[in-house]
Amino acid sequence: MFKSQRKVIMAKETSYVSKIGDDNGFITWTAEENDIWQKLFKRQMACIEGKACDEFLDGLKTLGLPEDKIPQLDDVSQILMAKTGWQCHQVPALIGFGEFFRLLSERKFPVATFIRSEEEFDYLQEPDIFHEIFGHCPLLTNKAFADFTQMYGELGLAASKEDRVFLARLYWFTVEFGLLDTDDGLRIYGGGILSSPGETLYAMNDPKALRKPLDIVDVFRTPYRIDIMQPIYYMLNSINDLDTIRKTDLMALVEQAKELGLHTPLFQPKNIKIAS
Repeated sequence: MFKSQRKVIMAKETSYVSKIGDDNGFITWTAEENDIWQKLFKRQMACIEGKACDEFLDGLKTLGLPEDKIPQLDDVSQILMAKTGWQCHQVPALIGFGEFFRLLSERKFPVATFIRSEEEFDYLQEPDIFHEIFGHCPLLTNKAFADFTQMYGELGLAASKEDRVFLARLYWFTVEFGLLDTDDGLRIYGGGILSSPGETLYAMNDPKALRKPLDIVDVFRTPYRIDIMQPIYYMLNSINDLDTIRKTDLMALVEQAKELGLHTPLFQPKNIKIAS
């Protein structure tokens, strides 16, 4: 199963190198790379049917992403700019916290211009172009999501190193792994779920997964691991709830979370093996 990883959690090394565009930003992709995109796109479209939120599906239609080849960033950017003032910004495979927050604050969504290999089709440590474009960009056509993401960048850019760790949890449990508890049932808006067939099925159907209404202080206190299926997901009622979060004094809630301390992790430490 594919457990997607995000830029906000930096790995020390990557085996991937982003491709560089020409003077016009055009990137030449190989037939093999385009084939991987096509397979990923087809598989995930079938997987998210009846599970993705309406705003994501509307965004997919708006972007009109090609099914048979990797889209050019400029094509996606033109549509995002017209809708919400966002654009895609090419970055190396991994970037640091500061650069990540700066780009978001400028309404530039960082996209690493590589796609996973056939050998890592179902499991990838780094966020590739499929995760970023398919998983996240459709919702950047939505004003509430777009404004929240920019606010998050501004907040993180001004935050201390310690506070950024707390803020990372908010991004993780909303933008990456957020769920909606709608009148029509459970729906997905987090890109880390929407770009992963394993996480999609687990988040929606597995009885072991906890699903709780989102409380911001609760989120700030919740540890997570990037290399496992998430043991807990937080739910909003609507994408528009992100507007309410955006207008909240989040740094005051970070201070509350510090005073209360972290919740006990719902997972084993990464290097601990359980005796059978």
